[in-house]
Amino acid sequence: MTEQRIALVTGGNRGIGFEICRQLAKLGIRVILGSRDSSKGAVAAREIAGERLPVEMRELDVADEESIRECMRWIRREIGRLDILVNNAGIMVEEGEANPEHEVQIIRDTMQTNVYGPLFLSRLATPIMKSRRYGRIVNLSSGMGSLSEMGAGYIAYRMSKAALNVVTRVLAAETEGMGILINSVDPGWVKTGMGGRTASRSVEKGAETPVWLATLPDTGPTGGFFRDRKPIAW
Repeated sequence: MTEQRIALVTGGNRGIGFEICRQLAKLGIRVILGSRDSSKGAVAAREIAGERLPVEMRELDVADEESIRECMRWIRREIGRLDILVNNAGIMVEEGEANPEHEVQIIRDTMQTNVYGPLFLSRLATPIMKSRRYGRIVNLSSGMGSLSEMGAGYIAYRMSKAALNVVTRVLAAETEGMGILINSVDPGWVKTGMGGRTASRSVEKGAETPVWLATLPDTGPTGGFFRDRKPIAW
């Protein structure tokens, strides 16, 4: 009998993260739903579990290094393995023009959540994956972080997603040939709290490519940037 895969999804209590959790659980994967707010995470996990799907909640704030350490210690101690990491949690807090000092602080805060947290989590996860020669890491990026599509505005968010793509490329190169596949994904403009009601995609559609990357076969790509299961330019 095939062993049940274990997945950790950050920011899993709402939006694309919630739908990724639901879709992975529907595939029979045991999902750890990471949520900064434990009460909201518990509500989300109960909703998915209500469909008789394998999910449980863990408090996890990707902007807090000790929170990341504690979550990974729990995974090592209680589960002993981690097959899939989806770095979904992210923020976009820019609104209009900011003075230079405020702008720099916004950039610092955005980088902490959108880049440093996913990097630290990935650094702690890859040794577990290496020990089993199997792992999938999916970094939720954005077309706004693509240099080939770069435009004006939202400099903190754009910088963070471009930097997250660097994390993908570097870690993919470092783990090549170890059974670990690491990729970035642009889920598109999705109807979420961040994307807004006028967005063109449903959360179900937005979650499709991240779930595909999280369940790639061993012959799948690594170090790529994808939208709708197709490579896109960095």
